[in-house]
Amino acid sequence: MTRIGILGYGNLGKGVELAIRQNDDMELAAVYTRRNPESVTIATEGVPVRSVADLETGKEDIDVLILCGGSATDLPEQTPKYAALYNVVDSFDTHANIPTHFAKVDEAAKAAGNTALISCGWDPGLFSLNRLYANCILPQGADYTFWGRGVSQGHSDALRRIPGVADARQYTIPVPEALKAVRSGSNPELTTRQKHTRECWVVLEEGADAEAVTKQIVEMPNYFDEYDVTVNFITQEELNRDHAGLPHGGLVIRTGKTAGDKNCKIEYSLELDSNPEFTACVLVCYARAIARLASEGNHGCKTVFDIAPAYLSAASGEELRAHML
Repeated sequence: MTRIGILGYGNLGKGVELAIRQNDDMELAAVYTRRNPESVTIATEGVPVRSVADLETGKEDIDVLILCGGSATDLPEQTPKYAALYNVVDSFDTHANIPTHFAKVDEAAKAAGNTALISCGWDPGLFSLNRLYANCILPQGADYTFWGRGVSQGHSDALRRIPGVADARQYTIPVPEALKAVRSGSNPELTTRQKHTRECWVVLEEGADAEAVTKQIVEMPNYFDEYDVTVNFITQEELNRDHAGLPHGGLVIRTGKTAGDKNCKIEYSLELDSNPEFTACVLVCYARAIARLASEGNHGCKTVFDIAPAYLSAASGEELRAHML
C-alpha cells in the first residue's frame, strides 16, 4: 500500500481524498492543515487531521505528500520545503515559472534523497504530454491549446488573494473564431489575446474599491495582463447560486504534414464536470509513480515527461501488455 498525505483540504485536497478511494493499492494516511485540525472534518473515517507543523519533523508515516495549495503563493514555498522532507507531488500551473520552480525543487529533493513531481494535472500535465507526443510525431506543424469554457482554479485563487476580494470565480473562454481557424488547417498565427478571453465574477469585501481591484486584476502578470478581461462584481449569494460548480476542459491540437506532404491533425480533448476532482485523479496516479521511483532510488525532481506510462498503473507489465497494448 502507498500511504498518501494530503496538505491542504480545499477543493483539490477533497478531490484527492475521493480519488484515493478508487485505488485499492493506496490509502490516506493523514490530512495536514494550516487551520485548527479540530475544526476540519474529512470524509474518511479513522484518518487523522493533523497540523501542518507536524510535517516539520520529516518523520510522518507517509510515502508521498500531495500538495494541494495554490500556485500563486503556496507551492513556490511549500514544494521545495517539503521535498527536503518527503516525496512530494504538486500541481504548480504558472507555466512561465515552471523552470525556476523545477530547479528549486530538484535541488531540495536531491540533497535529501527524495523524489518530487511538479506541474502535474491536466495542463500542465496530460496536455503537456499530448503536445510533446504530437510534436515528435509531426515535427513539421503547429501547436494550439485551448482551455474552457471553464473555471480556472489557479486564476480564481489569484483573484481571491487580491486585497479587497472576498470571493471570486474566473472563467477561461476560447474565442470561437480562433478555434475555427485552427481546425480548418490554415495554421493561423494567434496571439494569446486572440485565443482566449477571461471572465471574472468577484465579490468585494465591505468598503473595497472596485476600480482599484479591477486595475489589479487586468494588470496581473502571468494571469490576466495578456488577455481581454471582463470583471463583474456580484454578491456572495449570487456567486454561490450561479457559480458554485467547477467545470473545465479544453483541447490540444497539432496540425501538420507527413514527409509526403499529406495533411494531418491530432486533437486531444477533455470535458470535466469537476476540474479539482479530475486534477486530483491525475495527482493520485502520479503519486503511485513517484513512490515507485523513490523505491528504486531515482531521486530529484521530475515532470510528466520523465515518467513512463506503466509507472502510473497498478497493473503489472504482463497485465498491461495483455489488455492495454
